[in-house]
Amino acid sequence: MDDLADRPAGELARLVAKREVSPVEVVEACLARVERYNPLINAVVTLNPRALDDARALEQRLAQGVEVGLLAGVPVGIKDVTPVAGLRTTYGSPLYRDHVPVEDALVVQRLRAAGAIILGKTNCPEFAAGGNTFNEVFGRTRNPWDPTRSAGGSTGGGAAGLVTGMIALAEGTDLGGSLRIPASFCGVVGLRPSVGLVPTYPADWLWDTLQVEGPVARTAADVAMMLQAVSGPSPLAPLAQPRDGRNFVAAVERGVRKGLRLAYCRDIAGIGVDPAIEQVCARAARGLEEIGAAVEEIAFDLAFGRKAFLALRGLWFVAQMYPRLDQLERFGQNVAGNIRAGLGTTTLELGVAEEARTRIWRIFRDLFEKFDHLLTPCMAVPPFAVEQNYPETVAGRKMETYVDWLAPTFVLSLTGLPVASVPCGLDPDGLPVGLQIVGKPQGEEAVLALAARLQHRHPLGRPKLRV
Repeated sequence: MDDLADRPAGELARLVAKREVSPVEVVEACLARVERYNPLINAVVTLNPRALDDARALEQRLAQGVEVGLLAGVPVGIKDVTPVAGLRTTYGSPLYRDHVPVEDALVVQRLRAAGAIILGKTNCPEFAAGGNTFNEVFGRTRNPWDPTRSAGGSTGGGAAGLVTGMIALAEGTDLGGSLRIPASFCGVVGLRPSVGLVPTYPADWLWDTLQVEGPVARTAADVAMMLQAVSGPSPLAPLAQPRDGRNFVAAVERGVRKGLRLAYCRDIAGIGVDPAIEQVCARAARGLEEIGAAVEEIAFDLAFGRKAFLALRGLWFVAQMYPRLDQLERFGQNVAGNIRAGLGTTTLELGVAEEARTRIWRIFRDLFEKFDHLLTPCMAVPPFAVEQNYPETVAGRKMETYVDWLAPTFVLSLTGLPVASVPCGLDPDGLPVGLQIVGKPQGEEAVLALAARLQHRHPLGRPKLRV
C-alpha cells in the first residue's frame, strides 16, 4: 500500500481510527519513501528507531477500543531544532552533533497525545538561521520539484519530506518566514500562527514574541487538523492564547463566507518581485472574484519594517543564544553574523524598531476596517540553486544582506498576525509559487478556510522526481 504515503493526513487518521488501515502499514509506507527519496532530497536527518514500535502500540490501543486522538497513526516530521526525548536533536550545529534530549518539547507531547507517530527529525539550517536549508552536520536539503534548487528554509526538510511522502505532517518554527518560505518553494501549505497560539516549551527566551511554532502540510485541511491538536495555553509557557470554542477543522469544512473583501499587494516590502511570480499570484488573487469575493489591488508599503526586523532579529539571536555566547567563534557564518549584529545593536535602534512595529500594527488595524485579508506573494524569487546561501539579486536589484530577499515574509512576522502560504500555481519553469494570506487577530479559521479554497482552485499535482 505504497500510496498510503501520499494520502492526506486527515484521511490517514480516519482510516487508522476505523481500523481500516494499520498504523504500522502507514509508517512502513513512509519509511519506504524515506529509503527511496531521502538519499537525493535529504529531508529526514534522523529516523526515530521506535516509530514502528509506537505504531504497534497504537494498534494495540485501537484493538482495545481506546480513543487514540485526532492524529491517529499520522507520521510527523519534527524540525531538528525541536527536542524529542531520546532522539538526536542537533539544531543543525556541529556543537550538538550527538545531543540527545531527555524531554519532549510541548508541541511533541501534544502530537503524541493526539495519536501521531514521530517518524524522525527533519533538516534545517544551523539554529534555523537562513532561508536555505543546509548545515555542516547533514548537508543540503533539495527541492523535490527540481533537486538542483533550494527547498527553502528554515523548515526545508519538513516541506521537502511532505512532498515526497516521507511524512504526512511537519512541525516547524517561523521567525522571519521559516514555515512559509519552504511551503512556497515546495508547493505545500505553511501557517505562521498568531503569537502564543502554539506555546513554545522549552525555550531559552520564554518571552519571545517574534518566533512561533506551527504546522506545515500538503493541504490546508491537514494544517487545520494539526493546529487543533497542538494549540492552546499551557502553564509551561507564559505567552499563550485561549482556544476555548475554536475549531480550525470545522472552519475549513464550512469554507469561506460570502462577500469576502480582499486586498492584494504585489510588493509589500519594497524589494521588487520576480515578474513571473507576481503574475501567478495576481492571477490567483483576481480569480477569487469568481467565488464572489471583492478583490482590490492596493499600495501597501511596509518597507520601513525591514530595518526594524533586522534590529529585533539581532536581539532575538542574542537572547536565544545567550547560554552559548562563549561558543560564538564555533558557529557558522549565518548564526555568528546574526549574534554579532545583535551585540552591536543599540538600545535606540531597538526603540526605533519597536515604534515601527507598533506603526505596522496600526496600519493593519486600519486595513482590516475595510478588508478581511491581505494577499501578497510569499517569495520574491523562485527557488534558487541549492548551493547558494541566498539569492544576491531580486528582479535585478542587489540585496544588501543575506536576509533581504526574505522581506516579504519577515515584515509580516512583526505583526504577530496569522499568515499562511498556500500554493497558487507554477512558474514558467514548473516550480511552485506561494501566496500569503494575512488574517485578522486570532483569525486562523478564516485564513485556513481561504487557503483551502485557493488550493482547491490551483492544484499543483506532484513533481516527477526521478531517483
